[in-house]
Amino acid sequence: MKNFLGQLWNSIFHRFTLLVVGIIFSWGVMSMGWLNNDVGIGWAALPQGDAFTNPMSILRLALPVDSQAIHTIHQYLEEMPPQLDDPTARMQPKQWSEVGNQISKAIKTFNREASDLLSDIPTPYRPQALVRMNQINAALADLKILSDEQSKDLFVAKRTQAWNSIDLLAASMVPEYSVNIPEDYQTLPQLNGRAVVALDTSKGPITIMVDGYNAPITAGNFLDLVQREFYDDLTFTREDEAYVVQTGNPEGPQAGFIDPDTGQYRSIPLEVMVKGDSEAVYGATLEELGLSLSEPVLPFSAYGTVAMGHPQGDPNGGSSQFFFHLFEPDLTPAGLNLLDGRYAVFGYVIAGQEVLAQLQQGDLLRSAKVVDISPPNAFTFRYLDWILVQRLSSSLKGMA
Repeated sequence: MKNFLGQLWNSIFHRFTLLVVGIIFSWGVMSMGWLNNDVGIGWAALPQGDAFTNPMSILRLALPVDSQAIHTIHQYLEEMPPQLDDPTARMQPKQWSEVGNQISKAIKTFNREASDLLSDIPTPYRPQALVRMNQINAALADLKILSDEQSKDLFVAKRTQAWNSIDLLAASMVPEYSVNIPEDYQTLPQLNGRAVVALDTSKGPITIMVDGYNAPITAGNFLDLVQREFYDDLTFTREDEAYVVQTGNPEGPQAGFIDPDTGQYRSIPLEVMVKGDSEAVYGATLEELGLSLSEPVLPFSAYGTVAMGHPQGDPNGGSSQFFFHLFEPDLTPAGLNLLDGRYAVFGYVIAGQEVLAQLQQGDLLRSAKVVDISPPNAFTFRYLDWILVQRLSSSLKGMA
């Protein structure tokens, strides 16, 4: 896999060139009246670059939950002025009015749907769900007060707290979940749920959330190698022009994991879950399947997207090497990303993005450890709870 970074850059350039040529050609054809209005369907299918770039937003939207109320409340909290997420930006009174309206809508939706939300949760989880619902109710009320007071820093911290409680409630709705795995891959490790992995690097800690709901084999393979301590004391490589940081290449001639039980190189297939589908696509890139405009559930649209590498020309030859996408928006804009469907995303960095930005070739991955893992029918978020509490405490201390 030593050619992986070069291959990645070549594929980005190739797809970008095809995209530009295709857009120019289509625009020219339409301007000459050669195509009828039906072509608008094709343009509508093309991602428009307004995808979510917050990893937690992507992860919460990727939960296999059918509750429309949860999705609606999430949407109200997500669709707010971008100045809220920019510490240097000032909010205008009109923007605060928009924020207040969004919160009011979220409160009305939550109150109206509360009984149905509770009925969607399996009986064993309802006592804890009631606690979460009380937390959500209180957080939304606080958000309305803070929006009226136009208190930006406190609002942002409280919104994060509200999101956390909503995520936990949504996760308790996930039924016993499994993806239909092709028979050829049944013997590979699988993760039916999510897990949090803590990386200790020579530049500091990084925390990853791994998604087995949408990438069960890729995530399962990664967790298996973490638990085997395969990644401990491996080095990072970095390719600035491809905007990736990579690791997972063991010392010696082998470019991946050799299973000690079989003595064989363990390879895993390319695995991509497409939005709207109930089963992942295996064994071929979306481009090869004629699905280039399809949107993956786990896209390359957030800084610190974690994906599995594979040898040039062999999307099913991945084994242990994985990479962090550093998300250069000019090259790979969110919602119009040239890596989507060519590599299997299996998680996102949820803490330590500032450490990731410092990693260079030769830096060390000292250890990787699973610090939280959900059972197949529940999503605990125990460690994430701790992370967000620390962030909230830090924000409040900074304002003291």
